[in-house]
Amino acid sequence: MRHIIGIMLFAGTALSVAAAPSPRQVISLDGRWQIAEGASDAVPAKFAHAVAVPGLADMATPPFESPGSSVSLAERKERKRPVDPRREAFWYRRTFRLDGPLPEVARLKINKARYGAKVFVNGEVAGEHGPNWTPGWFDVRPYLKGDGAENELVVRVGASLAQVPANLTEGWDFEKSRYIPGIYDSVELILCGAPHVVNIQAVPDVGKRSVRAVVELAGGAEGTVRGVVREAKSGRMVGEAAVEVGREGKVELTIPIRDARPWTPEDPFLYELVIETRGDVARTRFGLRSFTTDPASGRAILNGKPYFLRGSNVCIYRFFEDSERGGLPWDREWVRKLHRRFKEMHWNALRYCIGFPPELWYEIADEEGVMIQDEFPIWYGGGKTAWPTEITQQDLAVEYTEWMRERWNHPCVVIWDAQNETTDDHVIAPTLMAVRGLDLSNRPWDNGWGTPQRPGDISEAHPYRSSKKDFSFASLGKEDGIPDNGPRNGAARPPYLINEYGWLWINRDGSLPTLTVEVYKRVLGESATVAERFEYYARALAAKTEFWRAKRRCAGVLHFCGLGYSRHDGQTSDHFINVQDLTYEPNFRRYVGDAFAPTGIMLDFWAEDLPPGEKRDVSIAVINDLYEPWDGDVRLRLMRGTEALTEHVQPCRIAPLGEGRLISCIAVPAAPGRYRLEAALVKKGAPDVRSLREFAVLASARIEARRNPAEGRCVQSSSVLTRDGQTYRAEFAVDGRADTRWSRNR
Repeated sequence: MRHIIGIMLFAGTALSVAAAPSPRQVISLDGRWQIAEGASDAVPAKFAHAVAVPGLADMATPPFESPGSSVSLAERKERKRPVDPRREAFWYRRTFRLDGPLPEVARLKINKARYGAKVFVNGEVAGEHGPNWTPGWFDVRPYLKGDGAENELVVRVGASLAQVPANLTEGWDFEKSRYIPGIYDSVELILCGAPHVVNIQAVPDVGKRSVRAVVELAGGAEGTVRGVVREAKSGRMVGEAAVEVGREGKVELTIPIRDARPWTPEDPFLYELVIETRGDVARTRFGLRSFTTDPASGRAILNGKPYFLRGSNVCIYRFFEDSERGGLPWDREWVRKLHRRFKEMHWNALRYCIGFPPELWYEIADEEGVMIQDEFPIWYGGGKTAWPTEITQQDLAVEYTEWMRERWNHPCVVIWDAQNETTDDHVIAPTLMAVRGLDLSNRPWDNGWGTPQRPGDISEAHPYRSSKKDFSFASLGKEDGIPDNGPRNGAARPPYLINEYGWLWINRDGSLPTLTVEVYKRVLGESATVAERFEYYARALAAKTEFWRAKRRCAGVLHFCGLGYSRHDGQTSDHFINVQDLTYEPNFRRYVGDAFAPTGIMLDFWAEDLPPGEKRDVSIAVINDLYEPWDGDVRLRLMRGTEALTEHVQPCRIAPLGEGRLISCIAVPAAPGRYRLEAALVKKGAPDVRSLREFAVLASARIEARRNPAEGRCVQSSSVLTRDGQTYRAEFAVDGRADTRWSRNR
């Protein structure tokens, strides 16, 4: 049996455990460590501060002055790695004792550290790990003392991006202002005998109801290797197998699973795979889950069936600089509550965006049933000079390989995302092709703004329509549902995945981040109240969500963002008004929650004003993401304030994974004013799911005042633009319609 010892410690207090030769012991070194600042080439003489591990250096007591170098606007534009003027490194220290003789194998694992980790054990250098986002493994057996003697562990991390070697990725983000260092994931000491398990890759086979275990061994592999599968929650054994091995370092076992139960977001059932050698017992969790895509249909395929992704993004490295962050990212109950809040929005998927959270986030996503697009923290933008020339394919392959080996048993991880909004194809593309075969589950890859490398790889899209000065919902309503996909020169192809859209951010306190100040001036005017902005944001985001989902051209729709920073000089924000207790802004919860409902509805109505007395057909789209048919009613109401002026109800049945469309006719009121159309899915025993559109009925005098004297007149132009089969004719300039336009060839 494995013993996991996890004790919260005060800085400098020694941990004492029995060092048994076998089986494996995983000793948590999380807790309070001592910490000091200084140069990078000398261990400090004094450690006068304490800090939580895992955590960041700005959590130290007493606090350090301004840990985490700030990045000026000029430095952001030039993408310089900023220097911390006060120190080169932070040094972490703690002690522990091992009772009894030392085991044959002792390995230290630092799950993640910013920036890099150099390890000293009892004054000796035990190794250095440069990458900032992946685990560092250190053979510390030669430096340890047993029989109750005290061991000193010291870890140096770089204080700023300036300490990151030029050939390694540094996690640059054009919208971050601080890069706070620290050991931000757990630290463990693993003790065992030989041969020991270096890595396990669990490869589920849903069709055959089995798991293939690919086991890497070290320290002499002769003997029997036994694999056991247990239900993670109950502990019930449901399969086993054994194999005799010689001296080779890798062995494979295929273990049938009795009463097999697939993993899905709706039923996140987990198994534990136990691998035993004569000197070691290693464990990993997995789910019986497959995830692929179908390029022909453009659909994601979960366990052999089409599956629509609905969700959001988590920008954990941005949240690290949020003023309300504190210790929340390492609070397991808060992280679990966060993922449950996400699922309340009908989200089944997240992109962990431009950076990896601590390992416990993946464990919770496994348990709560949230699929993860796992994005490596690369964002260098476009252009020939964007990619750092010092980072070669060989360098990047090391980081990608460490990333995949750490994450490949998590059923939540369904897409490897190589980068964000970067056009480089001369380093990233060949690197992902070189390492993708390591993943025996063959997940699809997303290459950001780069070219998809294989049929079935993701073409990601960020259709930020509101960032354009001429945006209107009338123009959105005319689109075909295939989003533009970044500067790929036409290389995008199905499956498409929208993982950012909106461009309507509001800070948690109602102020505006820098990217949306002009948007709200344009749509609401400078005197708009905070309440008016929040309501517009929610309704507009809901309408965009309905549109992209109802068109059924994308494998998934993920909005940006579910968690990030919120600050006055920031560029984006999330939707909480209280991030501590995870309270959503009420309009967002009300309107956007409906827009992501598994059985969804869209009013295909985009007019901003209508003439009085007109009769108008209104089209209503209904979609069903579920594997069961939906039966109920579709209700259309014409509202003025809280009063329903008219109501029309039609029965509706939508097949599993199907879609349908209904037409209702409305009579536009004669009285000028603001009105609302409300379409709703109505089913007994279930809450209504609504789609809302507002429009104005204009008085005759206002219609006349707005009339264009040139409307309907003959026009000529020297040229017209034709693009994607659409011709922007000259007469469109004077046809009196907001949803058409004239454009010339340039």
